[in-house]
Amino acid sequence: MDQFFTRIAARIASAVGQPLAFVIAFVAIILWGVSGPMFGFSDTWQLIVNTSTTIITFLMVFLIQNAQNRDAAAMQAKLDELIRSIDQARNGYIGIEHLTEKELEKIRKDIEDECKPGDDGRPDHRDSLGHLIRRR
Repeated sequence: MDQFFTRIAARIASAVGQPLAFVIAFVAIILWGVSGPMFGFSDTWQLIVNTSTTIITFLMVFLIQNAQNRDAAAMQAKLDELIRSIDQARNGYIGIEHLTEKELEKIRKDIEDECKPGDDGRPDHRDSLGHLIRRR
């Protein structure tokens, strides 16, 4: 079931992310708007587009979230592999995405504190990477 959903979600997310999908949706809304006078701008005419867009939006939220979750997990795995493969890297950072927001904020602050201060006394973020590489 999981592989089936992933495969379908990836295909749909890819399809609706294409310019053609936007053009089709745009044309559908134009046709709906132009058909308004034929239906006297009735409540049913309005209900059709409201219901359709609500259902589509509701389902797309789950597909988009699934795609973002997969992308984030893949990116995290790639970053973890880079950390693992670099001798000077802190292997303790592997898996920190599972920490709380407070714990992550502390790690971020500690890294910034390691960087040399700028003219204003605050860490110079432009030199953060260079400083961390030189810190061996």
